Amino acid sequence: MAVNSLRKSSNDEEVITLAKLLIKSWKKLLSGTPGSKGGDSNGGSSKESETTVSTPKATAQTSAASKQTTYSAKQAPHNAKQTSFPADTTNSVRLKCRELISSALKCDDMPDGCDLDGLAAKIEECIFKEFGDTNMKYKNRVRSRVSNLKDSKNPNLRLNVLHGAIDPDRIARMTADEMASDEMKQMRQKFTKEAINDHQMAVTGGTKTDLLKCGKCRKSNCTYNQVQTRSADEPMTTFCYCNECGHRWKFC
Repeated sequence: MAVNSLRKSSNDEEVITLAKLLIKSWKKLLSGTPGSKGGDSNGGSSKESETTVSTPKATAQTSAASKQTTYSAKQAPHNAKQTSFPADTTNSVRLKCRELISSALKCDDMPDGCDLDGLAAKIEECIFKEFGDTNMKYKNRVRSRVSNLKDSKNPNLRLNVLHGAIDPDRIARMTADEMASDEMKQMRQKFTKEAINDHQMAVTGGTKTDLLKCGKCRKSNCTYNQVQTRSADEPMTTFCYCNECGHRWKFC
């Protein structure tokens, strides 16, 4: 009863509320029955109180989740910013070589649907498989591919690779002579033929003479041979050899 008297005499709302709750709790214990309407009301108040208390927590959790989502969204573009090459290697040297090959393959007359990055990756992969490492031989092989593919005087090589006439494995293994332009091949054939013709003059069996003077040592101890290197109606080519210094020359 003292609690009830205190409730009636007090002006403090908190004290009044606590006194009411205490009295109701005593009544429940004495009656041994489930809570009455007052108890239900109290339960409702308690649930409301719990809801009220839990609401800030839920708000805080929601805010934290929102911040986390925002952070993830900001991070996503950074994480997604990767090379467009197939993710089969993280080696910086190999990736750089692929970029160089891809750049060398670019041209104005690009075939429809051509994947430069994918094609460059296949070429680099073939080169890497041959050497098994990014050593100097690997780098020289890549450098020669890039140089020949970028050659403005040799556009057919690049177009043949882009159109698939030359597959990645073949371009990865081609020699400098095979990759050369038609003009360069003709020049090399010409030089080779001239070199062969120059050496057709054998010292043994040649005709010795002192009528020819060496332009290098200025001596007249020479051997000469005459060979038909052009058409039949053209004059023969005379190949000369200095027996003193080994100098060779020719004239028609």
